[in-house]
Amino acid sequence: MPPAFGTTTATTLLQATQSEVFAQIRDDVLLSSSLWVNIALAGLSTLLFVSMARGVSSPRAKLIWAATLMIPLISLSSYTALASGLTVGLIEMPAGHPLGGQEVLSQWGRYLTWALSTPMILLALGLLADVDRGSLFTVIVADVAMCITGLAAALITSSYLMRWVFYGISCAFFAVVLYALLTEWADAATAAGTAEIFDTLRALTVVLWLGYPIVWALGVEGLALVGSVGVTSWAYSALDVVAKYVFAYLLLRWVAANEGTVAGAGAGGAGAAPADD
Repeated sequence: MPPAFGTTTATTLLQATQSEVFAQIRDDVLLSSSLWVNIALAGLSTLLFVSMARGVSSPRAKLIWAATLMIPLISLSSYTALASGLTVGLIEMPAGHPLGGQEVLSQWGRYLTWALSTPMILLALGLLADVDRGSLFTVIVADVAMCITGLAAALITSSYLMRWVFYGISCAFFAVVLYALLTEWADAATAAGTAEIFDTLRALTVVLWLGYPIVWALGVEGLALVGSVGVTSWAYSALDVVAKYVFAYLLLRWVAANEGTVAGAGAGGAGAAPADD
């Protein structure tokens, strides 16, 4: 950037680029609908979950509720940022990529969404299963690392190989999350008496979360076998609808109907917090 290129000029270009991206999203019906449908569902889910919270009194159930309520709230904010063009940008794909040299619309804000919302999903599941704090911390950190390295894979334009390197690193962190969900967390849920709903939510989470790296690999960010940004965006959005809102509804409905079991797990489970003096 030349020294004479001042802050005002840079800001103007940034605003112009954001305006252009916003217009591109608005004019692409397939792409924009994939975002606005999620905005509407996130808003409706938030209102529904708040109304479902009435009558919940135990501290552990309230904590699960709070973590779960953050899921649609985060999605509402992040999808609005995507639709506005705030967290979307044009990047030029590196040489070797099927779309090498072409500018592609990157919805990098999705990775920020996942970095904030998926830890809430895992926190709610961990509290439900009454896992120990060390395991809960490890899995949540691995999850955030998975999202951040996934963001790196999506944004790297210097090397096509390095995109896949970061993709592999992200998948390695994902493997840590999967291992915990499929082994020790399942055992903890059995001990806590919440295995019935935990097994359902775990299966839902594992199957749907496996869909995200598959969409990345097949979509415009990876092999570009699906070359449409709108189709790729809808694939991510459809996964989000079930992995977040349906997941949250099933969890909160069960907690409301089985609050005594949840409270008992917190009082006597392996991961229970010590009582206050």
